Amino acid sequence: MIKKITDDLELGKIMDSGQCFRWYEEDGSYRIMSGSRCLYMTELGDGDYELDCSEEEFDAYWYDYLDLEEDYAAIRARIDPAEDPFLYEACEHEKGIRMLRQDPWEMLISFIISQNRNIPAIRRSIELLSEACGDRRVDSRGRGYYAFPGPEAVASLSEEELTACKLGYRTGYVHLAAVAVNEGSFDVASLMDADEEHTIESLKSLMGVGDKVANCVSLFGLHHMNAFPRDVWVKRILADKYPDGYPFESYSPYNGVYQQYMFAYYRGLAVGER
Repeated sequence: MIKKITDDLELGKIMDSGQCFRWYEEDGSYRIMSGSRCLYMTELGDGDYELDCSEEEFDAYWYDYLDLEEDYAAIRARIDPAEDPFLYEACEHEKGIRMLRQDPWEMLISFIISQNRNIPAIRRSIELLSEACGDRRVDSRGRGYYAFPGPEAVASLSEEELTACKLGYRTGYVHLAAVAVNEGSFDVASLMDADEEHTIESLKSLMGVGDKVANCVSLFGLHHMNAFPRDVWVKRILADKYPDGYPFESYSPYNGVYQQYMFAYYRGLAVGER
């Protein structure tokens, strides 16, 4: 199936943005796993994309997953180059990033796993966890993969089985979160429409969830576009580019989107990719 998408969408930039861990580039295509689904998507140029799903599946799932209802060109256009040249340049250079609408449960566990780790290690642990208790599926190319497991499956794993997923000190945090969601004492999906202060405090009630992980789950799992995760790169940006304070109120309700542009751009400058 060929789809024309005229708004900002660059798959490689999304994959490298730190918001998703089950995307893989393979021979010019992107293998995208979300929940129990697997999609192959290829950029053909001029806004055309080839997808291996049906029109019905695209409309029912992938359209929302890619957040295609949102106008990201308009979000970028809110930034005045004269008032904030750094953010303007970041928006222009990193256009193509979109905020995926990912499953809250999957993001909760993924970002608990992500603490103090690089992306390859995060990906490996998530795949091991999926292999340990996720359903095995076969994609359109005949290749096997594992669905991201639900809370009951993760909660049922023994400490030894979780340790084998190379979670390190996060093993207990993952187990406790899975038990809480499975037993119903914590409902991450219910936070979808909650205000940001309540969302962050609720997420931080879980063992092992601090400010950064809570904001990541809020932004990447609950689609709270104003959430603002602060890792070491973002803290450097705020100190370097906004010593007199970052204008959160002016950039609301899209601070999370601008955070992604700044994060990708500044990191690229630091490592010599820009």
